[in-house]
Amino acid sequence: MRLRKRLTRCLPAASILLVLCGIPAWPQNQTPPATPSQAATPPAAAAAPSLTAPLALKDANPPSSDDLAKGDPGGTLTGTVNDVAVSDAKKGLTLGDAVNQIGQNKVAINFVWTLVAGFLVMFMQAGFAIVETGLCRAKNASHTMMMNFMVYGFGLFAYWVCGFAFQMGGVGATANLGGTAPLSSEYTVNFLGKTWGLFGTHGFFLTQGGTYDVAVMVLFLFQMVFMDTATTIVTGAAAERWKYVAFAISTFFLGAITYPFFANWAWGGGWLSQLGANFGLGHGYCDFAGSGVVHAVGGLTGLAVAMLVGPRLGKYNRNGSPNAIPGHDMVLVLTGCFILAFGWFGFNPGSTLGASGNGALRIGSIAVNTMLAGCTGSFGALLYMWIRYGKPDASMSGNGLLAGLVAITAPSGFVNTVGAAIIGLVAGVLVCLSVEFFDRVAKVDDPVGAISVHGANGLWGVISVGLFADGKSNYGGSWNGVPGSVTGLFYGDPGQLIAQLVGVATLLGFVFAASFVFNWVVDVLVGQRVSPETELEGLDVPEMGALGYPEFVLKVHREQAPITGIGAAVEATT
Repeated sequence: MRLRKRLTRCLPAASILLVLCGIPAWPQNQTPPATPSQAATPPAAAAAPSLTAPLALKDANPPSSDDLAKGDPGGTLTGTVNDVAVSDAKKGLTLGDAVNQIGQNKVAINFVWTLVAGFLVMFMQAGFAIVETGLCRAKNASHTMMMNFMVYGFGLFAYWVCGFAFQMGGVGATANLGGTAPLSSEYTVNFLGKTWGLFGTHGFFLTQGGTYDVAVMVLFLFQMVFMDTATTIVTGAAAERWKYVAFAISTFFLGAITYPFFANWAWGGGWLSQLGANFGLGHGYCDFAGSGVVHAVGGLTGLAVAMLVGPRLGKYNRNGSPNAIPGHDMVLVLTGCFILAFGWFGFNPGSTLGASGNGALRIGSIAVNTMLAGCTGSFGALLYMWIRYGKPDASMSGNGLLAGLVAITAPSGFVNTVGAAIIGLVAGVLVCLSVEFFDRVAKVDDPVGAISVHGANGLWGVISVGLFADGKSNYGGSWNGVPGSVTGLFYGDPGQLIAQLVGVATLLGFVFAASFVFNWVVDVLVGQRVSPETELEGLDVPEMGALGYPEFVLKVHREQAPITGIGAAVEATT
């Protein structure tokens, strides 16, 4: 009853306010009807300006030489019409010069963005090196560091010779980088009435097919550091018992064949990217920055090599139960994780290949998604280990951070922040479950957890695109030649999930199988594993010729009777 009385009192006042507010708005919303003569008369078209006509520079009010000579502390005189390049000094500045300068500025911005992002990704190599070295024992520090150091050289050389050509030789124009027109030749086959790309044929030695080109060089550098990331993942899975010569051969093959072929199918215009255009499966296989192309390829190759070299001595008891073999420096491990998290800001946002045009302003969203997934990944791993074992494990917290970053790499350009947080949280728990599975069930010894961080969570990242892509991204109006934005199952497109699952099956069926077969051949020809004596002594001196820590030496007690096997008495001296 009281509420009714209050409403009755307020009603007249509300009515008066509505009338008063509506009176000023009324004339603004009324448009007089057009007369027939007005409606029929089109506006007069303005004459198009000539691109070769000289421009009146005085209208731009450029600073004088005297003004510039006084200095420009406020930055208001630098970067004016005076700085626009002129094609013909006799004609002076023309409209064509101004328009060309605009186009070049856009491409220059994208060149610089892509190159700087590539430099960040290259610096991730330092992060991988100290994470892996810290998780291994001190007697293998030099060997582990040298594998991480030389994957850059071996992988880069292989990629320059033929890997880049196989991957990107038929990708076609890359608008953000000004075209990359020479990358125009893809070997294709016809199947089920459709054309499918298999590998590129332009770009060998970065000269063949006209690929001595500024835009191609930018693309090469950026794609090369991604390939290098995939190769370094393998070194962690096989650390502390992998022959250096076998490592070199395996790395060359990964950089020349395995990685480029799958990368072509996903990013180079190959058949996985065509599943949408040819079969209507969403936008085809979508992997924005490489959960599958980079991380799953590296992780599955690591699995193949780890299976072939076998577990480290002392890892498993006679009954099959595993023993923990702690690393020697957790400070190195977590410092490396921070370096990797920093480098990931080049990895994911840099995959727009630009900061201007074609939806590239989404780089801010991609960076935030990357940050969030790493955060929730570390939280998920820490929480799992704390609940299960009673302590928040440092190494698994670090691996949880990396797992979240790996998982968000594929969907980073297609999802919102809520999706990114969920993807990272799942990854943090998944990496713990995966490590336990490979350690206890599969009996695959992985000293640093590379198979779980990159392999298992790389596959999860690929699948998550098909679930969480929200259809809001817009990279030039299409993706993989299919109009519209990438949309996952939760937002209405089940076809995208099917395309992602085809990608997962290809990773398992091609990448793992090819890696296993090739490395088995290497094992037959040169051997994959060092001798037991070398492994017990540590790989630094037998394989590298010098200790990573010369002041830390293991010596046998000479006064004791000889004891064979792992139980030999040793003394640490400094």
